[in-house]
This record gives sequence, structure tokens and C-alpha cells, in this order.
Amino acid sequence: MSDSTTPQHYVAPVETESISVDAVRIADKPSNLWREAWRDLRRRPLFWFSVVLALLFIVMALWPTLFTQVSPTKGADLMKSNSGPEPGHPLGFTFQGLDIWARLVWGAQTSLAVGLIATVISAVLGLIMGAFAGFYGGWLDGLLSRIGDIFFAIPYILAAVVVMTVLHDYRSVWTLALAIGGFSWASTARVVRAEILRVRQSDYVMASEALGLSKFRTLLNHVIPNSIAPLLVVSTLGLAAAIVAEATLSFLGVGLGDQVMSWGNDISDAQASLRVAPMALIYPSIALTLAVLAFVTLGELIRDAIDPKARARR
Repeated sequence: MSDSTTPQHYVAPVETESISVDAVRIADKPSNLWREAWRDLRRRPLFWFSVVLALLFIVMALWPTLFTQVSPTKGADLMKSNSGPEPGHPLGFTFQGLDIWARLVWGAQTSLAVGLIATVISAVLGLIMGAFAGFYGGWLDGLLSRIGDIFFAIPYILAAVVVMTVLHDYRSVWTLALAIGGFSWASTARVVRAEILRVRQSDYVMASEALGLSKFRTLLNHVIPNSIAPLLVVSTLGLAAAIVAEATLSFLGVGLGDQVMSWGNDISDAQASLRVAPMALIYPSIALTLAVLAFVTLGELIRDAIDPKARARR
């Protein structure tokens, strides 16, 4: 028999269900730079617009016959000089009676080829110089940085003009790309060096050296792969700059010559007929503008996507 004076204690019922806040989501993938950048990019319509436009020019350069069956160099008819559009020739004819649309399509091949090769040359030289200067430091950093300063002080357009003038008899896509890329790597090297200096202070780099891995192996296996993001951004922007450089040199008459189709050559040839047939100049100018716009916009969006501060400001 219980004593009525004994105090009664209330015990709250114990919840057996797990609290969702404390649950660990094991199935979720760990976040990283590229995954966060992709999540940001795919939500932006401007990114898809620039990608589609860039892919359009790339496909046009690789498979021009998908867009036109008309020869850009043969079948000239002087009776149609500077005439307007007609069936099968949607943009009309040049001063020489050649199809403008066909020349635009085939000109993309030359402009993008020079831009891509020049960008690869600039990226490789910039990566090598910037990586060794930033990772090893000391006298090597000083030497490579001063070499980079010399090339940075030389306008690569002016240097390409000199190279193409000296090598007048050896003009080709490779020569022009080497003239552009060989003098435009200094800015890429600066970006890579700055990123290498940041990455080499990471714990995994010190752990790699503590485990006995050589400096060169550490640079190749750990430092460069984690420093590649800014290089991709700079290369995308550099591709647009190289396309403009090719068009500029061709317009000035020190590019690939009249026997090679390019947007710069077409703009240069059409300036003589600007008053009577302005569209022959406007059409290749629009193609050049759209190609540059696509790659510049793509590079800017990627740069913003991989920058956490830029994502936080939006």
C-alpha cells in the first residue's frame, strides 16, 4: 500500500524517432569547386546561349559542308558583283562575285584554327613558366618572372606583325598561331604563378613532401591539378583575343594572305566597296563579333562561377 505523502514524479515519454537535424546524409556527394560551379552555371540562361553559339561556330569550322554546298573560291561570276541575295545565296555576293555565306562558313575554319592553336601555345608556355616560378621560388622565380615581364611589355599584335613580315614567304596557320601565342603567354604565366603560390601552402602539398615525394612529382600530381581552374578561364578569354588578333593581322595585310579565307581578309577586301555594298563588310564583321562574344561571355561566366565571392554577391 503506497504512502499518500510520497511525492509523485512525472517522467516524460522518450521519443524513439531520430531527429532529422542530427541525421547524417551519407548519400550526398561531397561538394567541390567544379560541382558548385556547374550548379551555378546551369541556372544561368546566358551560359547556355554562349555555349550554343560557341558550339555552332565550332561545328561550322569542323564540318562546313553541313552549312553550305557552294564553293567559296570557285564559280565567281563578275556579273553578280556586289549583288544582293538570291535563292541558294542568302547573303548575296562579294565584289569578285563569290558567295558571302560560303565564305563566312569556310572562314570560321581558319579563324578558329588560328585562335585555338595560339591559345594552346600560350597556355602551355604560361603553365610551364608560371608553375616553375611559383612552386620553386628563389632565383628561378626571379629569372622566369623577369623573362615574363619582358614579353608582357611587348604588345603581341606588334610582335606578330614583325614576325609575319619577316616570315612573309612562310605564311601559314601554324606560323600565325605561333606568332600570336608565342608573345601572349606572359599574362597567363602571371595568373598561374599566383595560383601556384596559393596552392603550395596547402596541407596536402606539405604531406606529400613529408612522405618523400619529390618536388617535381608533387608539382605534377598535386599542385598543378588543383591550380588549373584559373588557367581554363584565361584560356577561354585568350581564345577570343587570338581570333581578334588573326582578323586584325589579316585586315592589315600581314596575316595569311588573300589566298586563305578568313573573316579578316573578307573585311579588308570589302572596305573598298563600303559605299556601294556595305553588307559585304557587315556580314563578316557580325560573324567575328558573335564568335568573340560567345567565348568572352563563356570565359566571364566560368570565372564568376569558380569564384565563391562572385557567387555570394549575386
